[in-house]
Amino acid sequence: MIERYDYNLLKHNTFGIDAKCRRFLEYASTHEAVQLVGMLTEADRPLLIIGQGSNLLLTGDYQGTVITPQNRFEAEILTQPSASGQVLLRCWAGTTFDDVVEFAVTHGLYGAENLSLIPGEVGASAVQNIGAYGAEACDIIHHVEAVEITTGRVLTFSNADCAYSYRQSRFKREWKDRFLITHVTYQLSRTFAPRLDYGNIRARLAEKQIGHPTARELRETIIEIRRAKLPDPEKEGNAGSFFMNPVVSRAKYEELEARFPGLPHYTVDADHEKIPAGWMIDQCGWKGRSLGRAGVHDRQALVLVNRGGATGQEIVQLCEAVRRDVFSKFGIEIHPEVNIR
Repeated sequence: MIERYDYNLLKHNTFGIDAKCRRFLEYASTHEAVQLVGMLTEADRPLLIIGQGSNLLLTGDYQGTVITPQNRFEAEILTQPSASGQVLLRCWAGTTFDDVVEFAVTHGLYGAENLSLIPGEVGASAVQNIGAYGAEACDIIHHVEAVEITTGRVLTFSNADCAYSYRQSRFKREWKDRFLITHVTYQLSRTFAPRLDYGNIRARLAEKQIGHPTARELRETIIEIRRAKLPDPEKEGNAGSFFMNPVVSRAKYEELEARFPGLPHYTVDADHEKIPAGWMIDQCGWKGRSLGRAGVHDRQALVLVNRGGATGQEIVQLCEAVRRDVFSKFGIEIHPEVNIR
């Protein structure tokens, strides 16, 4: 276990915010997680549980204790394929999630390809219900192992227990800061069933003259698409998609479509449509613009960036300005996906 005081979090948030925490704790096993929660007192609160900080915006020094799993690769195939071809893959919470996708594809385990290159760790995938290109982590999460902070009990939660929805879980809502996740087990398949009908996947495959992609080709294509439109946090601080795509009623969608012909959308169900927040932000003229040292990325308006030396408060001010303009133009409230602390 690692314990530090007055610890700088610059390397623990991809926005590149220079902030410190009062106490920093890192656990490397379930046993250490149990030990760690036994060390906590009221002086440690408020707690902030993070992975790689790829979905985090710090607005200043953190006065409580920051807790994180050790970042290392650990993935174990638990079962041989069942009659349906399903395989369970158990991963350490501090494993970089994209390394899991790579491991799965390499070992002929399918279902995670569309989640390629999403930043962050395994534990965060279960908290945030990360998603991209028509897939979400909840599609493949079988169960989650965690240590209860107040009791030190080691618990296992099924997919259903976590109550997943779009970018949401109980870990983000009523269970927030109640558990340290230690492992996530994914249910993958030996049968490859590509999902190609989201975004520009098919168009990009067509450019490469690939009609029936392998899992490796699909993964590489999605990585190419993401790298082409998303900034590298090593060069320009960001947390990926800053806003969630809003889901609106069909009536609201039809009203907007009448005003904005060709409005992009994705059908959720018979009564709801998802509208791309990035498109609305672009329509408001924010793509590529800056507000002080904070800006909107010039290739993907869904991403807010640190132009250099921005504070968390400057990012928040930009966020609120963008939200106001979107509501004024479209009558839709967009909400941050990023954890603002």
